[in-house]
Formats: sequence, C-alpha cells, structure tokens
Amino acid sequence: MKESSRTDKVRLDKWLWAARFFKTRSLSADEIGRGRVQVNGQAAKASREVRVGDTIALKQGQVARTVVVTAASEHRGPATVAQGMFAETPESIERRTREALARRLNAEPSLTIEQGRPTKRDRRQLADWNRWSASAEPE
Repeated sequence: MKESSRTDKVRLDKWLWAARFFKTRSLSADEIGRGRVQVNGQAAKASREVRVGDTIALKQGQVARTVVVTAASEHRGPATVAQGMFAETPESIERRTREALARRLNAEPSLTIEQGRPTKRDRRQLADWNRWSASAEPE
C-alpha cells in the first residue's frame, strides 16, 4: 500500500468499508445511522474520524464484534491487507464462538420449515389419503 494512502485519521464509514466489514460505503453509513456501530463506547456518526487505537463495536446481522483499529486507511485493498487494519478483542472472539455454537445447537423452529403452503397437487394427495383412511370400517 502506498505511504500517501495511509493517514492518521479516516472517516468511520470509509474505514469500515476499507476494512471489509461492509461491501459498500453506503451500507456502512446505513449501519452507522441505525446505531449499530459505536466508537470508544459512544454512538458514532459516519463522518466521525477514526484513529489508530480506537475501539469499535459493531453488529453485522446477528454477529456482534469488538475490534481495535491498528491502521487507518481509506483505500480498500486485498482482504489480507484489510485484516491487518484491525485486531479483534479476545472477549469478542469468545462471544462470537459461543453465540455461533448456541445458534447451531438451538435452531430457530421456523427455519426448519422447508416449504410454505401445500400445492394443489399436495392438497389432492392429502384429500385422497384422508378419503381412503377414513373409509376403513371398524370391526
């Protein structure tokens, strides 16, 4: 990365985009606007400047992360460079693995439904099955 591309401080939305937390800068600005990103324990705006050593808490869907800024750059580079821009705290890593295990073990019941309403063909098969099962004569 060029030395001119590294700076002391960078806008928060640009940093989140450059560190590859969000696919576009507008997505990162939207998440900041919804209050899902905090810098040093305080609510942040997209224009807030991030410096090396700042702690950023963010949510990506269900996943909450806490990272410490190790490099400030406003240019999006390869993923290997982006991973060097932050260090995730050990508490955050432990919490993420614990939550992932809980999600895997306690699946949401609504996620087990594979299909919605039965189709016309399915309803006919059910009606046919009910007709034959109900016509059995008790002895």
